[in-house]
Amino acid sequence: MNSLHRPPRGNTSLDYLNEIAPSTTKKPLFEMNLKTIIIGAIGAVILIIIISAITSSLGGGKKEPWQRLSARLNATYAVVDKAGVNIKNSQLRSLNGNVKIFITNTQRDLGPTLTRLEVDTKKIPASITTSENGTGMDTRLEDGRLNAKYDSTYVREMTYQLSRILSLLKQLYTSSGNATTKEFLQTTYNSLEPTYKAISEFSASNE
Repeated sequence: MNSLHRPPRGNTSLDYLNEIAPSTTKKPLFEMNLKTIIIGAIGAVILIIIISAITSSLGGGKKEPWQRLSARLNATYAVVDKAGVNIKNSQLRSLNGNVKIFITNTQRDLGPTLTRLEVDTKKIPASITTSENGTGMDTRLEDGRLNAKYDSTYVREMTYQLSRILSLLKQLYTSSGNATTKEFLQTTYNSLEPTYKAISEFSASNE
C-alpha cells in the first residue's frame, strides 16, 4: 500500500478520517443581524394590523343591530310625536300614545345594555341614521293628510314600522348570549306586540 494513503501509526482509521476532513464553522440557527430584525419587526406590525382589523370588524358587527334599534326607535318616536294632532279617531290616537310611551320606556331601559356594549347613541354611523330617519313615513303621512286619509295611512305606516322593530328585537334576542339582555329583549317584545296587533287590525271606518 502506498504510504501516502496509510494512516499514521497509533491512529485508528476513524481518527485519521476526522483529521483530514475539512473543518467547517457552524452558524447559529437564528443568526441575529439587521435584516432579520427588520423582517421580524415588519411581520409583527402586519400581524397587529390584521388582529386589530378582525377585532374591530367583530365589535362593529355586534354593535350594528343595537345602533339600528336605537335609531329606529328615535325615528318612530318622531313620527308618533307629530301624529297625535292629525289622527282623527280617538281609539287610534290612544294607540299612538301607547307607542309613544313604549318608546320612551324602552329607550330608558335600553341605556345599561348600550353602555355595556360601548354603543354611543350620539356616534351612530350616518349610514344607519340615514336609512332609519323616517323621512319616507313623514312624506307618506303628509300625503295622507292632504287627501283626508291620514288615519288609514298612519295604520299602514305604523304597522310596518312596528313590525320592523319587533323583527329586530327578535334578531337581537336570538344572537344574544347574555341572560339579562335576553330578558330585557323578551319583555320589550311582549310589551310592544299587543299595541302592534291592535294597530294592524284597526279599521279607520270614519274615513
